[in-house]
Amino acid sequence: MSISVRIPTPLRTLTAGQDEVTAEGTTVAEVVADLEARFPGVRDRLLDEKGVRRFVNLFLGDEDIRFLEGLSTSVKPGETLTIVPAIAGG
Repeated sequence: MSISVRIPTPLRTLTAGQDEVTAEGTTVAEVVADLEARFPGVRDRLLDEKGVRRFVNLFLGDEDIRFLEGLSTSVKPGETLTIVPAIAGG
């Protein structure tokens, strides 16, 4: 199943400057694995040993996957996964 993945500016060095790519998978985890196979280094920027990195948000449509089923969240053809680096400051 093909979905669109929106890539933030800091990760575009890994996607040859593309701001949106397609990826295959039936879950968010499979989509991330497909991205890693095509764009090595993406997985390490998105995930750590606990799951999604603390300062990274993954939205499927308008929903943060943390409030769905995390990396096990099902994806449907045509959906959009958006990678959003969290912004912190003081």
